[in-house]
Amino acid sequence: MLDLGKKGWPAVLPSPLKLFAIGAIFSISGALVFSQGPVTINPRPQNVPKNEVLPKANIRSDVNLVLIPVTVTDPMNRFVTGLDKENFKLLEDKKEQTISQFSSEDAPLSVGVVFDCSGSMGRKLEKSRLAVAQFFKTANPEDEFFLVQFSDSAELAQPFTANLEEVQNRLTFTQSKGRTALLDAIYLALHEMKKGKNPRKALLVISDGGDNNSRYTEAEIKNLVKEADVQIYAIGIYEAMAARGRTPEEAAGQGLLTEIAEQTGGRQYPVDNLNELADIAAKIGVELRNQYVLGYSSTNQERDGKYRRVTVKLIQPRGLPTLRPFWKQGYYAPAH
Repeated sequence: MLDLGKKGWPAVLPSPLKLFAIGAIFSISGALVFSQGPVTINPRPQNVPKNEVLPKANIRSDVNLVLIPVTVTDPMNRFVTGLDKENFKLLEDKKEQTISQFSSEDAPLSVGVVFDCSGSMGRKLEKSRLAVAQFFKTANPEDEFFLVQFSDSAELAQPFTANLEEVQNRLTFTQSKGRTALLDAIYLALHEMKKGKNPRKALLVISDGGDNNSRYTEAEIKNLVKEADVQIYAIGIYEAMAARGRTPEEAAGQGLLTEIAEQTGGRQYPVDNLNELADIAAKIGVELRNQYVLGYSSTNQERDGKYRRVTVKLIQPRGLPTLRPFWKQGYYAPAH
């Protein structure tokens, strides 16, 4: 991690350095309003075609204040901290915006853990539990967490709590069985996230494959997460490409999780070795703690529901190699 805000410069660069070799990630935030719905989502009835349009959440963005978490990295993909507001330039639809709020502190998070306990998880469950525990070690005392578990259906196993033991105790009794309602689980988690008290919100999804039992379709969930103010990180535990008995859904799982995560400004981490799970979960936790948050009130006050493209540019500090910012590319304005 590169820290530009402290004294003690190394001989190589005229900047203070702390190294942490982890990738970077980013997101954007608005307000998210969902219609009320059931806490448990049952699988789609067998006689309902998969392409049938089902009721969706009612989403509305509130852009009185747009919050954009941004991560900055150097050419070696290390985090760069210690930058000031003056180092950032922000545009919406090519029009420069005034950055009215700026923070680089470890702000509290509202986090949902979306945990796969379908039949194929079997031997992967224990390592997956340990990964969640490792992720929790990066927590801020003001963070809050909830747990969604899914197999044949998605279930809110633990509502929001500041007590991490409550979530871990729920995971202790998780059993592997049934099919995979991944999309329903993401819907349910986004629905629960509306109760989060912190402006910054994230989901950690741990799963081993694609969906084969959800009520909601891929298109519906992709549209939902694109509009959400929630960063989605996914850890995908995949069987080898040539593994026997690998279903088409499992084969498509990596692409599905990648697309869903990247729509929100998040990232999907594929895991081949179960022993890597805990380290990757810790990396995600660190990524969430090394972001700047830029806040602005849009000069475009039209409530037209249209997509607005956001661009973040860096004013490079002298004496440093080229730095790179990451951010989500836009958001939907509120509609009348």
